[in-house]
Amino acid sequence: MTRFLSLGEIMVEMAPAPQNPGLFRLGYAGDTFNTAWYARRLLPATWTVSYGTVLGEDGMSDDLARFIGAQGISNDAIRRHPTRTPGLYMIQTRDGERSFSYWRGQSAAKTLADDPAWLDEVMAERDVIQFSGITLAILAPEARRTLCAALGRARAAGAHIAFDTNLRPRLWESAEAMRSGLLMGAAVSDTVLPSFDEEQLAFQDATPEDTLQRYRAAGASCVVIKNGEAPCHGWSEADGSVTTTPPEVTKITDSTAAGDSFGAGFLAARATGASLGTAMSRAAHLAAEVIQHPGALAPQIFDQGETP
Repeated sequence: MTRFLSLGEIMVEMAPAPQNPGLFRLGYAGDTFNTAWYARRLLPATWTVSYGTVLGEDGMSDDLARFIGAQGISNDAIRRHPTRTPGLYMIQTRDGERSFSYWRGQSAAKTLADDPAWLDEVMAERDVIQFSGITLAILAPEARRTLCAALGRARAAGAHIAFDTNLRPRLWESAEAMRSGLLMGAAVSDTVLPSFDEEQLAFQDATPEDTLQRYRAAGASCVVIKNGEAPCHGWSEADGSVTTTPPEVTKITDSTAAGDSFGAGFLAARATGASLGTAMSRAAHLAAEVIQHPGALAPQIFDQGETP
């Protein structure tokens, strides 16, 4: 049995009810959790998929833990905090545009790296460990260094570390801290999955090649650059450079989790032996399906047998 672990924050989501925007319905989401959710549905049943985070000891945290388990995702990497609670965000829609308000100052996940011994324990004997720029951004600077040190130890012990840079500038204390944090995460990773528009914002990259060379120099053995409708650029030590064209999508319903599902599709394909180009193509087709459905999680893709 092989073991996949995603690390980060899962939040409580309040979204407008489809038939009554004046009411809000409860849900749960988070970038690395979304990746774990899709990975669970893509990987063989012989794999264990776990979600690593910190929850509180309140009723909502209990509900979250039950929800995670109900998705077929193991709770074996969840720690509880005695006084903190989950973060929350609310979605509002005006004239078809979505906006988000966040309440995460008390989030238990902000203490993810407070216990280095626990980090080493939950990362032990994992085959793939995935984390994101958001995982780093919610942590204090010293905690980021603690988490990256633990990831480095897991990598040295044989785990494949995958980093989705997933940029959220408002979460970082400064632009320089953001750039430093992204490079710190890349330095302990085997696979880096950046988005070109975000790299342009953070580093003023002129071309995807600029992005590719930066993360190669940081030490990654595989870099795949997501680029919306434009060609996707990838490189690995084993496969060299590969470019693929994503499928055309005529109507985008909801772009939420496009990058998260891409990461899951790519990592699941690579973990089960696909070449770089095949993995990139599978990832792009999955993301194209996901954005044609509402919400971050699209079970109908799998229920109807539409999986690319």
